[in-house]
Amino acid sequence: MNRGPGENGLRWIADAYNVSFTFTLAEGLSPEELLRSVGAEERHIVPLTRSAAYELLVRDEDGHLSDLDFLDWEDEAEVARLTSAGFLPAPPETIVRAGSVAGWAYALEEFGCHTDTYIPALSERGRAFVVHRNAKGFSDVGYGLHGKAVTWFEPGLPDLSDLSDGVPAEAALGFVAPVTGAGDVAFLRFLEDELGIYLPYEETEAELPAAAITDAPRG
Repeated sequence: MNRGPGENGLRWIADAYNVSFTFTLAEGLSPEELLRSVGAEERHIVPLTRSAAYELLVRDEDGHLSDLDFLDWEDEAEVARLTSAGFLPAPPETIVRAGSVAGWAYALEEFGCHTDTYIPALSERGRAFVVHRNAKGFSDVGYGLHGKAVTWFEPGLPDLSDLSDGVPAEAALGFVAPVTGAGDVAFLRFLEDELGIYLPYEETEAELPAAAITDAPRG
């Protein structure tokens, strides 16, 4: 997979998270501020790799903790920490992992779409974008500016772009939905070009601050 900054700054996300994903960008926030903006408590933020988050999401609640490859199940302090933060014993509905890139905080969810309802809070210091693809392959994009949700639209359906009585996507962003191809990939490419953001794949696989969400629908 080519992940050079001029070739694949963000669009790789749609391939790497090929079942479902939510990618969020929030201008001027730190990763911890992003997580707090979507309801996480500071004391419940835990560093997790993508593989550890995936194990927690798909684990059988009745299974033994030894089934988790990333966790020393005899480490009582770590088990207690994960339990207190909502990662155990039941699998959370989604896990939001956050990092930072070029003056923005970003977040990734493997299956859920928790951040979309927090666009006003995420855009308090500028712009915020949420790109979501669900397990059925449908995608949508949210955009906020200075504390307000501006628009929601489906990239592949430009005629239905004004879903929230905001400014139509084309006028708000200058984005033109593709005639062919995946709309979410096209919008990730649009963000690459407009914002000049290159997010290294390897960074997102490593440990990032993470929050367990127990009340979010899966995508």
